[in-house]
Amino acid sequence: MTETQGHAEPADVSVAADGRVTIPAQLRHAAGIEPGSHLVAYVERGRVVLEDRAHLLRRVQDEAIAAARAAGHTGSAVDSLIADRRAEAAREDASRNATTEGGPA
Repeated sequence: MTETQGHAEPADVSVAADGRVTIPAQLRHAAGIEPGSHLVAYVERGRVVLEDRAHLLRRVQDEAIAAARAAGHTGSAVDSLIADRRAEAAREDASRNATTEGGPA
């Protein structure tokens, strides 16, 4: 799928007996849909939406990042996990050192 080419006027489409719908050429061109494009279909607020898989992934990632920032999270989850593990290891080392130093000789 190519990048969106622009805006197209609405077009009437019909559903065939087997459930197939043909996307008119002007809409395919405006949306950058080419033969072999992989689309995801879903219903949103009563509308059927067709969205390119890669576009959907980027959009969901952007929304997740925005939500995390809005909640006050900075950095990545991986950075946070590494920091937590390092802090836990430091606590364990400190606990071992205190036990060794205070233990019987």
